[in-house]
Amino acid sequence: MSSQTTTVSLSGHLMDTGILARVLDDVLEYGGDYRIQSLDLGRQHADESRALVEVSADTAELLERILMRVQVHGANAVDPGTATTEPAPRDGVFPPAFYSTTNLETLVRLDATWMRVRRPEMDCGLVVSTEDGRTVVDTVPVSDVRAGDAVVCGAAGVRVELPQQAARGTEEDFGFMSSTASSEKPQAVLVRQIAATMREVKAAGQKVLWVGGPAVVHTGAAPAMVRLVEAGFVDVLFAGNALATHDIESSLYGTSLGVDLAKGSGVPHGHEHHIRAINTIRAEGSIAAAVASGVLTGGVMHAMVTAGKPFVLVGSVRDDGPLPDVVTDVIDGQRAMRAQLPGVGFTIMVATMLHSIATGNLLPASIPLVCVDINPATVTKLADRGSAQAMGIVTDIGLFLEQLARELC
Repeated sequence: MSSQTTTVSLSGHLMDTGILARVLDDVLEYGGDYRIQSLDLGRQHADESRALVEVSADTAELLERILMRVQVHGANAVDPGTATTEPAPRDGVFPPAFYSTTNLETLVRLDATWMRVRRPEMDCGLVVSTEDGRTVVDTVPVSDVRAGDAVVCGAAGVRVELPQQAARGTEEDFGFMSSTASSEKPQAVLVRQIAATMREVKAAGQKVLWVGGPAVVHTGAAPAMVRLVEAGFVDVLFAGNALATHDIESSLYGTSLGVDLAKGSGVPHGHEHHIRAINTIRAEGSIAAAVASGVLTGGVMHAMVTAGKPFVLVGSVRDDGPLPDVVTDVIDGQRAMRAQLPGVGFTIMVATMLHSIATGNLLPASIPLVCVDINPATVTKLADRGSAQAMGIVTDIGLFLEQLARELC
């Protein structure tokens, strides 16, 4: 029998949601073993279940890794102990035993006090510091840790909280999209429910974050997106060089990727239009400057500037140009995206796999997100990478945005 053991507890709709099965699978996958000490199944459909599971491993180090892994599913040690910290050995390096975070609400016990971690984010470390005379705990990406920072190590003294879950069949809001991704759900109903949630988020004083790809323009949906911006339902936009470039190309030349958006056919020298659009904006100095000078008079980026709404454009190695507003250092891009997350209450991702995954990595699990893409793999990858709150609609992005604009505008 393995020499190291710890008992973890789980509660919630363990069978309906499959949480218990995922915890047990992860224990075995990581090379440990388990014994279910107790399993109290709810008697009614809406009742929660509770389980105590003894987790064992050959070494203390392996047990720590398993405990950190199963916390992704909300499994916490019955006796969590007290957190310990070690100083970061140098800038950009965590101590070897650092606690690797989830995107769930997280608490750390220091001495006898549980401290709630600020800004939960997956795949980071936990740094304890003093601010205005009080102790605080923050998630910090490895690129931002500094030598000497007090980094929480091991799983002791750390617990997580799952978002409130409803039993299957009793869901509200986004429970209607409880499968990872589907093209079979009635889209009109989904759009109405998304619109209703967006109204509720705005009424609560929170922000709606959009993450968009160039298909917004290619499918002819940019005018619908503009209406959503003007109606106040786009508070922040994350995108890459492509969406902004083709949006500006459309405004300046009426084309996207050289294709006439009105006629659906190519135009002479149309393949040059995107780089000429980039050059035009570079000559102005920025997208905002092009709007102010009257060079850029329409499109999504024009609407964002006119409405005074922030956008973060983060580039990649394949970019042409890029536009002067594009952040070309990806770590700086992550920081710029993080800076826009406070106050976000809902996220909608449309037609972009890489930026959707990047944003999902930054978001706490408490912020619901909907991913809309013609490719179901985009939503599947989001969920596989830990964004368990990702719900998906598989559909043409142009049709979806037109329907959503009609509902909200």
